[in-house]
Amino acid sequence: MQSHTDYQKIEKSARTRKIIRNVFVYTMLVFWALMVLFPFYWMVLTSLKSYGTYNAEYIPKFFTLSPTLQNYADAFTTVPLGRYLANTLVFTIVTTVLMLFVTTLAAFAFARLEFRGKNLVFTLFLALMMIPNELVVITNFVTVTNADLRNTFTGLILPSVASVFYIYLLRENFAQIPDELYYAAKVDGTSDLRYLRRVMLPICRPTLITIAILKIIECWNSYVWPRLITDDPDYYLVSNGIQEIRENGFGRENIPAMMAAVVVISLPLIALFLIFRRKVMEGVSRGGMKG
Repeated sequence: MQSHTDYQKIEKSARTRKIIRNVFVYTMLVFWALMVLFPFYWMVLTSLKSYGTYNAEYIPKFFTLSPTLQNYADAFTTVPLGRYLANTLVFTIVTTVLMLFVTTLAAFAFARLEFRGKNLVFTLFLALMMIPNELVVITNFVTVTNADLRNTFTGLILPSVASVFYIYLLRENFAQIPDELYYAAKVDGTSDLRYLRRVMLPICRPTLITIAILKIIECWNSYVWPRLITDDPDYYLVSNGIQEIRENGFGRENIPAMMAAVVVISLPLIALFLIFRRKVMEGVSRGGMKG
């Protein structure tokens, strides 16, 4: 009877420790979730405050009793935000498609084809990741300007159609596919492009989806290059539009209208990530696997 009582005490103590641990873990998760989501809440809240209400708040309030959608109307009337969204959509889709094409062929060449100096070329290629983007921007700007491609979609798109990191990530996935499949396909007379299309791409689909989503987010959030290479409103992207809205206040920065524009611009990316989040996680995990 004594041993049974001791066992009950041990079991009760273990349950208590488990409950305390779970409470602590979930408390920390809720805390960090609130920390992450608070900027989004503040963005939406500010977009629902009127221009006068926002500027009258000497101490920012965490709620509003008189929400308004006028800022969303102002975001589209103050500047041609709809056209900027269309420009950004064209820029994002074309850049992503071209980047996937270039990345797939380059990754296949490094993973499957044999040519002299392949490892040295790939090592030098990876060394490009050590160069800061700011230095590359200067070179790209000079090249695009000398080619008379400023204020064109071609000038916006060309510097973004290749990525060392994405080529490396996809090459690692291609390298995980057994060589026996490739040799068997060659015995059957399958061309390299057909093998790539029918075998390698379906196997590595999660990684391709991950690369596509990350590139879409990168293009959608692009700021420095569009601001640098375009000064014609016909080629402005949403990054230019947000800055225009901010500078077009009634004697002051129109922060509520700017936040309304940011909400509109952010919704497609949030929806895209929520829809494909499992594919993104799967693709990233596959990129780090070997064998």
